[in-house]
Amino acid sequence: MTPQIPRRRFLQASAIGSIAGGFPWIVLPKVSAQDAQAKNLTVQFAGDIEPLVRLLEITPRADVIGVCIKKIQNGLNYQQLLASLQLAGIRNVQPRPSVGFKFHSVLVVNSAHLASIASPDEHRWLPILWAIDNFKSSQAQDERENNWTMSPVDEDRVPSAAKAESQFISAMENWDEGAADTAAAGLARTAGATRIFDQFIRYGIRDFRSIGHKAIFVANAWRTLQTIGWRHSEPILRSLAYAMLNFEGTGSPATRDELADRPGRENAKRVTEIRDGWLDGKLDDSATIEMLEALRIGTYQEASSLAVQQLNRGIAPQSIWDGMFAAASEMLMRQPGIVSLHTLTTTNAMRFAFDTCSNEETRKLILLQNAAFLPLFRAEMTNRGNVGQQRIDQLTPAEPTNGSVANTADSIAAIFESIGKDPSMASSQTLGYLQSGGDITSFMDAARLLIFQKGTDSHDYKFSSAVLEDFYHVSPSWRNRCLAASVYKLRSSRDPDNKLTQNAAQALRRTT
Repeated sequence: MTPQIPRRRFLQASAIGSIAGGFPWIVLPKVSAQDAQAKNLTVQFAGDIEPLVRLLEITPRADVIGVCIKKIQNGLNYQQLLASLQLAGIRNVQPRPSVGFKFHSVLVVNSAHLASIASPDEHRWLPILWAIDNFKSSQAQDERENNWTMSPVDEDRVPSAAKAESQFISAMENWDEGAADTAAAGLARTAGATRIFDQFIRYGIRDFRSIGHKAIFVANAWRTLQTIGWRHSEPILRSLAYAMLNFEGTGSPATRDELADRPGRENAKRVTEIRDGWLDGKLDDSATIEMLEALRIGTYQEASSLAVQQLNRGIAPQSIWDGMFAAASEMLMRQPGIVSLHTLTTTNAMRFAFDTCSNEETRKLILLQNAAFLPLFRAEMTNRGNVGQQRIDQLTPAEPTNGSVANTADSIAAIFESIGKDPSMASSQTLGYLQSGGDITSFMDAARLLIFQKGTDSHDYKFSSAVLEDFYHVSPSWRNRCLAASVYKLRSSRDPDNKLTQNAAQALRRTT
């Protein structure tokens, strides 16, 4: 657990209020010795975590939060619960027919973790408990569809350490699920984590299927492993390989020419055009605006080519990232919805990958792929209906409440109330608050608390965790505008309460 964050006074005084409610106490169900043994046809986890994973699997959804709270009271630690949640999702929820939908119960684990560690101690368990309930919903959906379960790896086909990496590359290039599965297991057992990440992220970003979820899964799974421990990596890497090979239609994508694959194939050639010393460029706001304009109207080829040109002109990668974050935020303003939301969660994952990857060629490719994906997102938005014409660089700040930010709680409360009736006004209020010196930590605390109170969907956690983290990934000249645009999809104080986390909060509060 991280040290207590000294923000409790603000949260208690805030007009948004605190989480409350009743909680029906539930008796821990008995688990027979037979029930505690997972089926031989399912992948098995480390001996100390397997019983807890099994408990999450077999406990009815109506009972699982009460069961987990009793476990917490009896000494279950945060890392154990997070690991069991991630592994239960990996074993029981299939990342098909698309890496998304019910599989969000796996994708959201890192986002819930980020929300948890950034929260005051009294709220720290709530995102994880919510994610456990969400897993039970996805587990039930998977059972209704085809009752998929991850099987044990074929030990006879697991390659040696000398061959695991080459087999993995060959399998991924040829979209061979069986070979990729055993190669992933071989890599987990023998290769270093950094080298494995470099390989997995290259294939996580290569195609635009599932609107960015492949890259999101690689990034989020990797980040979760940093908390739960590398010893749990094998089943997670196997799930990643399986997810990254998801595609629609018949015939291997390796032999087809589809739009989803073209940016990756073309950008693999473009990276060879980037100059040596490309990381040593200078920050340039005019280059950011140039990239933003290209992403408003240009094709994916034009956006990727511009990124190459800017790097070769001596522009810093940060200025290009600023343009991409600004463009993604502007898309959210223009059509707040599921597609535009993923422009930001995908860019968040790609930026994490860029910062984490050690292979220089792959880092270049990540940058070009993100530039290419944003015009494809824009096209998806057009297919879904009306797209507005708001411009993030023309967003006008509104005066803070009472003309100042002296009363932080009132100013923030006004913003989050406005979201529920006029998101455009809330966006302007947020920009005014930030530009007037408003406390960003208090704003983020309030945003997270409303997710705990009001959130009902995985995207509430995925989106909020991404945009709050990315505030610091954007240059100071752009970060206030990007965050102001994000309020279109943050929760409002006017939204109905989420009873599950309220009840869990009261149950935890009564016993601590």
